[in-house]
Amino acid sequence: MIGTGIFLKPSEMATEAGSVTIVFAAWIAGGLLSLFGALSFAELGAALPEAGGQYAYLRRGLGPVWGFLFGWMHSMVGESSSAASIAAGLARFLSFLLPAIAAPIFSWHLSNPITGRPYDFIFTWAQPAAAATIVIFTAINYLGVRLGGRVQVALTLLKIGAVLAIIATAFWLGHGSAEHFHPLWPSTGAVGAFGGFFAALAAALWAYDGWEDLNRVGSEVEKPQRNIPLALVGGTLFVAAIYLLFTAACFYALPFAAVAGSAHVASDVVQTFAGRGAAFWITLAMIASALGTLNSSILSGARVPYAMGRDGLFFRVTATVHPKFRTPGGALIFQGVLAGLMALTGTFEELTSLFVFAAWIFYALSVVAMFRLRRIAPDLERPYRTWGYPVVPALFVAGALALTFNIWIERPVRSSIGLAMILSGLVFYRYWREKAPSEELPSNS
Repeated sequence: MIGTGIFLKPSEMATEAGSVTIVFAAWIAGGLLSLFGALSFAELGAALPEAGGQYAYLRRGLGPVWGFLFGWMHSMVGESSSAASIAAGLARFLSFLLPAIAAPIFSWHLSNPITGRPYDFIFTWAQPAAAATIVIFTAINYLGVRLGGRVQVALTLLKIGAVLAIIATAFWLGHGSAEHFHPLWPSTGAVGAFGGFFAALAAALWAYDGWEDLNRVGSEVEKPQRNIPLALVGGTLFVAAIYLLFTAACFYALPFAAVAGSAHVASDVVQTFAGRGAAFWITLAMIASALGTLNSSILSGARVPYAMGRDGLFFRVTATVHPKFRTPGGALIFQGVLAGLMALTGTFEELTSLFVFAAWIFYALSVVAMFRLRRIAPDLERPYRTWGYPVVPALFVAGALALTFNIWIERPVRSSIGLAMILSGLVFYRYWREKAPSEELPSNS
């Protein structure tokens, strides 16, 4: 769960929320929503410990077409926007060390067709830098799983150490002020506060993303009725506490307006109390963290289009395996091209919003599948049953739908393109279903 988001998202959340209270409310709500989703996914993972995760749950609970649409979304939008987001965050870190990376090349002035708010698309050297990073790490994983795995092990622990170091030193060595925790309430009224809260929540959920991974080991947990809730509650509270403390450290060190206006808030916070030299080294640690997260994303993300292509459910090129390196070369290149194109067309904030929009549609659908499985498969063995059922999963579905609708309102063009890309999968599904033998690709009947 702890990755690039916590180093950058407090600034975006402050900008969207307009007040300290709304920022902290968004962190708390994001933690609760993630916890409710994880509790629901734990039941699915324990009951259906199958490869593919959400693909298996949707296929079993709602029908094959829904499982296919998840795989299509993951391959066409989800994983590519995730990798592009991480690479864009990496480029943002680099811009603190090399300000020329943030220099604009050209810009387009646009407006939101729904809200009428102005929008400027600014193309900087950060976009090509992000795309180049994706190419490099795609090549690393193309050359072998062992090499990619060694890179991942070498980079993993730095991200947690960097977060804890910033929190501890900001309060211990910093010369901040409690007066920086202002304004407490937004000046935009109830409607503006509501919209700001959901925009800040979308930003927070990028930082929280990762809770869904628990379903991969749900069937292997001893005493699942006891240990899964303990792990989920304890883990989510731990991460939420770190995020709240980190945000408090940012507001303690810098005025609210400075946090909202910072392009690299973590580095700026360290610079206020420890100087440029310390900020340089902590930024290097954050860059290493982003590299590890990007490598992990590319390493695992290509396996979904590879598996679908192998089963005749995706483009045939993604099913190819390199004869020497034994890696899913076709899927890696396919994923790398999509991610690179996305990195060239959006900022860190825009790309993370696209990922949250696409992913949370299917998080909600997966929990709907859990409801349906309770009805159509009552005898299915469930080592763990969702705590608070049906209220907790129902709240999760409602929150996920409200979140995705708000993202569409705030960023209608990019969200509509993402939704169109997801729905276009229906055309390909029909084509591949008719082309493949019925025993290999069952219909949605």
